[in-house]
Amino acid sequence: MDRPRTALVTGAGTGLGQAIAIALARAGYDLALTDIETGLLNETLAHPDIATRKVVTVALDLRSQDSIAAAFEAAQKGFGEIDVLVNNAGRTLVRPVVDVTPAEWDDVMTINLKGAFFLSQSFGRACIADRRPGAIVSMASTHGMTGIAGRAVYGISKAGLIQMTRMLAIEWAAQNIRVNAIAPTTVMTPSRQALLNDPKAKEAMLSRIPTGRFATPEEIGAAVVYLASPAAASVTGHTLTVDGGLTAY
Repeated sequence: MDRPRTALVTGAGTGLGQAIAIALARAGYDLALTDIETGLLNETLAHPDIATRKVVTVALDLRSQDSIAAAFEAAQKGFGEIDVLVNNAGRTLVRPVVDVTPAEWDDVMTINLKGAFFLSQSFGRACIADRRPGAIVSMASTHGMTGIAGRAVYGISKAGLIQMTRMLAIEWAAQNIRVNAIAPTTVMTPSRQALLNDPKAKEAMLSRIPTGRFATPEEIGAAVVYLASPAAASVTGHTLTVDGGLTAY
């Protein structure tokens, strides 16, 4: 390949999406970065590693099929080809099952699963039409693999994402499109900082992790880079747990 590899990262404005974008930039990728509003990407764009790469910013609302189609078209127009898709954007919900509303269910499932599916469909169609390889990495969660109270809807959506990974990997293996996922434990992004201010909640979560610590955003970024890279050429249909041993129980 005589051009830089390209990656589309959803939800790249903060937290994990930002860390993934930085990791890919350091690995030499040019980037199509999305968020629901492009203004949310300003902090990511200001990072010195991002500034060294060609970057296209795209508004993307995963609740809208028109937005998904337009965003992927804009990313392709910016680079010609997209080599890697990172389905990172998601919505969490902490709610007892008896209190969940249909609107909350639909919102989480649409963003976390339906949106990721149809964006992956756009990516797969493009790769198949051009007869070129591709790689998809989706951000799942240990909540999609183990049970925990209060997070049923979120966990079900991530379990669906893990199964989607298997299904797409099988269907697209002959087209050399690899599809994998990452299931992190709690990652200490700024949005999770409140945990540090609640010692009881923090201790309860750490007690489930054999290594006794949360994951870092940089560790998740490194996992994405690996799964997207030629080093993982024989890895597809796999969900990589980055969880300090939580799911080993």
